[in-house]
Amino acid sequence: MASKEIIYKEQTFQLSYELINSAQQESIVILHGWGSNKEIMKQAFSKTMPHMKHVYLDMPGFGNSTNPMVLKTADYAAIVQLFLEAIGIKPEIAMGHSFGGKVATLLKTPCLVLLSSSGILVPKPFKIRMKITLFKMLKPLGLQKLRNLFVSDDAKGMSQQMYETFKNVVNEDFEANFAASKSKALLFWGKDDTATPLWTAQKIAKIIKESTLYPLDGDHYFFLKHPAFIAQTITEQCKESIGLLFSPRTKL
Repeated sequence: MASKEIIYKEQTFQLSYELINSAQQESIVILHGWGSNKEIMKQAFSKTMPHMKHVYLDMPGFGNSTNPMVLKTADYAAIVQLFLEAIGIKPEIAMGHSFGGKVATLLKTPCLVLLSSSGILVPKPFKIRMKITLFKMLKPLGLQKLRNLFVSDDAKGMSQQMYETFKNVVNEDFEANFAASKSKALLFWGKDDTATPLWTAQKIAKIIKESTLYPLDGDHYFFLKHPAFIAQTITEQCKESIGLLFSPRTKL
Protein backbone atom coordinates (compact mmCIF):
# COMPACT_ATOMS: atom_id res chain seq x y z
CA MET A 1 0.00 0.00 0.00
CA ALA A 2 1.28 3.47 -0.93
CA SER A 3 0.26 7.08 -0.36
CA LYS A 4 0.29 10.12 -2.64
CA GLU A 5 -0.12 13.77 -1.72
CA ILE A 6 -2.38 15.77 -4.03
CA ILE A 7 -3.07 19.52 -3.95
CA TYR A 8 -6.55 20.51 -5.10
CA LYS A 9 -8.04 23.98 -4.69
CA GLU A 10 -5.21 24.87 -2.30
CA GLN A 11 -6.11 21.92 -0.05
CA THR A 12 -3.88 18.91 0.61
CA PHE A 13 -5.24 15.38 0.15
CA GLN A 14 -3.30 12.35 1.27
CA LEU A 15 -4.51 9.48 -0.91
CA SER A 16 -3.97 5.82 -0.10
CA TYR A 17 -3.68 3.43 -3.04
CA GLU A 18 -2.34 0.10 -4.21
CA LEU A 19 -1.14 -1.15 -7.58
CA ILE A 20 -1.49 -4.77 -8.64
CA ASN A 21 0.21 -6.24 -11.73
CA SER A 22 2.29 -3.06 -11.84
CA ALA A 23 4.49 -4.31 -14.72
CA GLN A 24 1.57 -4.40 -17.15
CA GLN A 25 1.13 -1.52 -19.62
CA GLU A 26 -2.65 -1.27 -19.93
CA SER A 27 -4.45 -0.26 -16.76
CA ILE A 28 -7.82 -0.17 -15.03
CA VAL A 29 -8.73 2.13 -12.15
CA ILE A 30 -11.23 0.57 -9.77
CA LEU A 31 -13.29 2.85 -7.52
CA HIS A 32 -15.35 1.91 -4.48
CA GLY A 33 -18.77 3.19 -3.45
CA TRP A 34 -19.86 5.59 -0.73
CA GLY A 35 -18.92 4.50 2.79
CA SER A 36 -16.58 1.82 1.47
CA ASN A 37 -12.89 1.68 0.52
CA LYS A 38 -10.45 0.02 -1.85
CA GLU A 39 -10.30 -3.22 0.16
CA ILE A 40 -13.72 -4.47 -0.93
CA MET A 41 -12.82 -3.86 -4.58
CA LYS A 42 -9.50 -5.68 -4.15
CA GLN A 43 -11.37 -8.56 -2.53
CA ALA A 44 -13.47 -8.91 -5.66
CA PHE A 45 -11.04 -8.21 -8.49
CA SER A 46 -7.39 -8.44 -7.39
CA LYS A 47 -7.07 -12.02 -8.66
CA THR A 48 -8.75 -11.29 -12.00
CA MET A 49 -7.47 -9.61 -15.17
CA PRO A 50 -3.73 -10.33 -14.67
CA HIS A 51 -3.07 -8.81 -18.11
CA MET A 52 -3.88 -5.36 -16.72
CA LYS A 53 -2.42 -3.04 -14.10
CA HIS A 54 -5.00 -2.49 -11.35
CA VAL A 55 -5.20 0.84 -9.53
CA TYR A 56 -7.12 0.61 -6.25
CA LEU A 57 -7.72 3.93 -4.53
CA ASP A 58 -9.29 5.08 -1.28
CA MET A 59 -11.14 8.16 -2.48
CA PRO A 60 -10.96 11.29 -0.29
CA GLY A 61 -12.56 10.79 3.11
CA PHE A 62 -12.65 6.99 2.88
CA GLY A 63 -10.30 4.26 4.05
CA ASN A 64 -6.87 5.78 4.68
CA SER A 65 -7.37 8.87 2.50
CA THR A 66 -8.01 12.31 3.92
CA ASN A 67 -10.57 14.94 2.94
CA PRO A 68 -10.19 18.47 4.31
CA MET A 69 -13.09 20.10 2.41
CA VAL A 70 -16.67 19.74 1.18
CA LEU A 71 -16.77 18.10 -2.26
CA LYS A 72 -19.09 17.26 -5.14
CA THR A 73 -18.74 14.32 -7.53
CA ALA A 74 -16.98 16.55 -10.08
CA ASP A 75 -14.40 17.40 -7.40
CA TYR A 76 -13.81 13.71 -6.70
CA ALA A 77 -13.26 13.08 -10.40
CA ALA A 78 -10.82 16.00 -10.64
CA ILE A 79 -8.88 14.74 -7.62
CA VAL A 80 -8.75 11.19 -9.01
CA GLN A 81 -7.52 12.58 -12.34
CA LEU A 82 -4.77 14.57 -10.59
CA PHE A 83 -3.81 11.46 -8.65
CA LEU A 84 -3.56 9.34 -11.82
CA GLU A 85 -1.42 11.98 -13.50
CA ALA A 86 0.80 12.17 -10.42
CA ILE A 87 1.54 8.44 -10.52
CA GLY A 88 1.94 8.47 -14.31
CA ILE A 89 -1.03 6.29 -15.25
CA LYS A 90 -3.61 6.94 -17.96
CA PRO A 91 -6.16 4.14 -17.53
CA GLU A 92 -7.93 2.61 -20.50
CA ILE A 93 -10.77 1.41 -18.26
CA ALA A 94 -12.50 3.04 -15.29
CA MET A 95 -14.70 0.82 -13.14
CA GLY A 96 -16.81 2.12 -10.27
CA HIS A 97 -19.32 0.74 -7.80
CA SER A 98 -22.31 2.85 -6.76
CA PHE A 99 -20.99 6.41 -6.08
CA GLY A 100 -17.70 5.32 -7.65
CA GLY A 101 -19.60 4.75 -10.89
CA LYS A 102 -20.39 8.44 -11.15
CA VAL A 103 -16.75 9.34 -10.57
CA ALA A 104 -15.64 6.74 -13.13
CA THR A 105 -18.04 8.20 -15.71
CA LEU A 106 -16.39 11.62 -15.41
CA LEU A 107 -12.91 10.17 -16.04
CA LYS A 108 -13.89 9.69 -19.71
CA THR A 109 -11.85 6.54 -20.31
CA PRO A 110 -12.33 4.58 -23.57
CA CYS A 111 -14.13 1.84 -21.65
CA LEU A 112 -16.42 2.44 -18.65
CA VAL A 113 -17.64 -0.27 -16.26
CA LEU A 114 -20.51 0.58 -13.94
CA LEU A 115 -21.35 -1.70 -11.02
CA SER A 116 -24.79 -0.76 -9.66
CA SER A 117 -23.91 2.88 -10.21
CA SER A 118 -25.77 5.71 -8.57
CA GLY A 119 -26.74 8.76 -10.61
CA ILE A 120 -30.41 8.18 -11.35
CA LEU A 121 -32.58 9.76 -8.66
CA VAL A 122 -34.72 7.18 -6.88
CA PRO A 123 -37.90 8.45 -5.16
CA LYS A 124 -37.51 8.31 -1.39
CA PRO A 125 -40.00 6.20 0.61
CA PHE A 126 -42.63 8.13 2.59
CA LYS A 127 -40.93 7.29 5.91
CA ILE A 128 -37.64 8.80 4.74
CA ARG A 129 -39.38 11.93 3.41
CA MET A 130 -41.05 12.43 6.79
CA LYS A 131 -37.73 12.06 8.64
CA ILE A 132 -36.16 14.69 6.36
CA THR A 133 -39.06 17.08 6.94
CA LEU A 134 -38.89 16.61 10.72
CA PHE A 135 -35.13 17.16 10.76
CA LYS A 136 -35.50 20.40 8.80
CA MET A 137 -38.09 21.57 11.33
CA LEU A 138 -35.82 20.81 14.29
CA LYS A 139 -32.63 22.21 12.77
CA PRO A 140 -33.45 25.91 13.48
CA LEU A 141 -34.09 24.96 17.13
CA GLY A 142 -30.46 23.98 17.56
CA LEU A 143 -31.11 20.24 17.72
CA GLN A 144 -28.49 19.24 15.15
CA LYS A 145 -26.95 16.89 17.73
CA LEU A 146 -29.91 14.64 16.97
CA ARG A 147 -28.63 14.29 13.38
CA ASN A 148 -27.79 10.60 13.73
CA LEU A 149 -31.42 9.85 14.56
CA PHE A 150 -32.47 11.17 11.17
CA VAL A 151 -29.70 10.59 8.66
CA SER A 152 -29.27 7.42 6.61
CA ASP A 153 -26.86 4.68 7.64
CA ASP A 154 -24.48 5.92 4.91
CA ALA A 155 -24.14 9.28 6.70
CA LYS A 156 -23.82 8.27 10.34
CA GLY A 157 -20.50 8.90 12.09
CA MET A 158 -19.22 11.25 9.39
CA SER A 159 -17.16 14.38 9.88
CA GLN A 160 -18.96 17.62 9.06
CA GLN A 161 -17.06 17.87 5.75
CA MET A 162 -18.10 14.38 4.73
CA TYR A 163 -21.70 14.88 5.85
CA GLU A 164 -21.97 18.04 3.73
CA THR A 165 -20.27 16.17 0.88
CA PHE A 166 -22.77 13.33 1.26
CA LYS A 167 -25.66 15.79 1.01
CA ASN A 168 -24.09 17.20 -2.17
CA VAL A 169 -23.62 13.89 -3.98
CA VAL A 170 -26.65 11.90 -2.86
CA ASN A 171 -29.12 14.15 -4.69
CA GLU A 172 -27.15 14.68 -7.89
CA ASP A 173 -29.02 13.91 -11.08
CA PHE A 174 -26.38 12.40 -13.37
CA GLU A 175 -28.51 11.80 -16.47
CA ALA A 176 -26.81 14.59 -18.45
CA ASN A 177 -23.38 13.21 -17.54
CA PHE A 178 -24.35 9.71 -18.68
CA ALA A 179 -25.76 11.16 -21.91
CA ALA A 180 -22.49 13.01 -22.56
CA SER A 181 -20.38 9.87 -22.13
CA LYS A 182 -18.55 8.72 -25.24
CA SER A 183 -17.13 5.62 -23.53
CA LYS A 184 -18.06 2.07 -24.38
CA ALA A 185 -20.05 1.24 -21.26
CA LEU A 186 -20.63 -2.12 -19.58
CA LEU A 187 -23.32 -2.07 -16.90
CA PHE A 188 -23.36 -4.88 -14.33
CA TRP A 189 -26.24 -4.83 -11.84
CA GLY A 190 -27.72 -6.81 -8.99
CA LYS A 191 -31.23 -7.99 -9.85
CA ASP A 192 -32.25 -7.56 -6.20
CA ASP A 193 -30.51 -4.23 -5.67
CA THR A 194 -32.69 -1.86 -3.62
CA ALA A 195 -30.16 0.99 -3.27
CA THR A 196 -29.85 1.48 -7.05
CA PRO A 197 -32.74 -0.60 -8.45
CA LEU A 198 -32.45 -2.45 -11.73
CA TRP A 199 -34.79 0.02 -13.45
CA THR A 200 -32.13 2.71 -12.95
CA ALA A 201 -29.66 0.51 -14.85
CA GLN A 202 -32.14 0.13 -17.69
CA LYS A 203 -32.49 3.90 -17.82
CA ILE A 204 -28.73 4.46 -17.90
CA ALA A 205 -28.38 1.83 -20.64
CA LYS A 206 -30.81 3.84 -22.77
CA ILE A 207 -29.02 7.10 -22.05
CA ILE A 208 -25.43 6.02 -22.78
CA LYS A 209 -25.21 5.49 -26.52
CA GLU A 210 -22.81 2.55 -26.57
CA SER A 211 -23.74 0.43 -23.57
CA THR A 212 -24.67 -3.12 -22.62
CA LEU A 213 -26.49 -4.18 -19.45
CA TYR A 214 -25.78 -7.43 -17.59
CA PRO A 215 -28.29 -8.11 -14.76
CA LEU A 216 -26.82 -10.60 -12.28
CA ASP A 217 -28.06 -12.39 -9.20
CA GLY A 218 -27.52 -10.47 -5.99
CA ASP A 219 -28.07 -7.16 -4.22
CA HIS A 220 -26.08 -3.91 -4.22
CA TYR A 221 -22.86 -5.88 -3.62
CA PHE A 222 -23.61 -8.50 -6.26
CA PHE A 223 -20.14 -8.09 -7.79
CA LEU A 224 -18.57 -10.02 -4.92
CA LYS A 225 -20.33 -13.12 -6.27
CA HIS A 226 -19.49 -12.58 -9.95
CA PRO A 227 -15.92 -11.24 -10.33
CA ALA A 228 -14.90 -13.88 -12.88
CA PHE A 229 -17.84 -13.19 -15.18
CA ILE A 230 -17.36 -9.43 -14.90
CA ALA A 231 -13.62 -9.72 -15.63
CA GLN A 232 -14.22 -12.05 -18.59
CA THR A 233 -16.80 -9.70 -20.06
CA ILE A 234 -14.53 -6.69 -19.65
CA THR A 235 -11.74 -8.57 -21.42
CA GLU A 236 -13.97 -9.55 -24.31
CA GLN A 237 -15.95 -6.34 -24.73
CA CYS A 238 -13.38 -3.62 -24.00
CA LYS A 239 -10.46 -4.86 -26.05
CA GLU A 240 -11.86 -3.61 -29.37
CA SER A 241 -12.52 -0.08 -28.10
CA ILE A 242 -9.09 0.29 -26.49
CA GLY A 243 -7.03 -1.96 -28.77
CA LEU A 244 -5.80 -4.35 -26.10
CA LEU A 245 -4.20 -7.61 -27.21
CA PHE A 246 -5.17 -10.19 -24.62
CA SER A 247 -3.87 -13.71 -24.71
CA PRO A 248 -6.67 -16.27 -25.11
CA ARG A 249 -4.88 -18.39 -22.50
CA THR A 250 -4.90 -15.65 -19.88
CA LYS A 251 -6.68 -16.79 -16.73
CA LEU A 252 -9.29 -14.46 -15.32
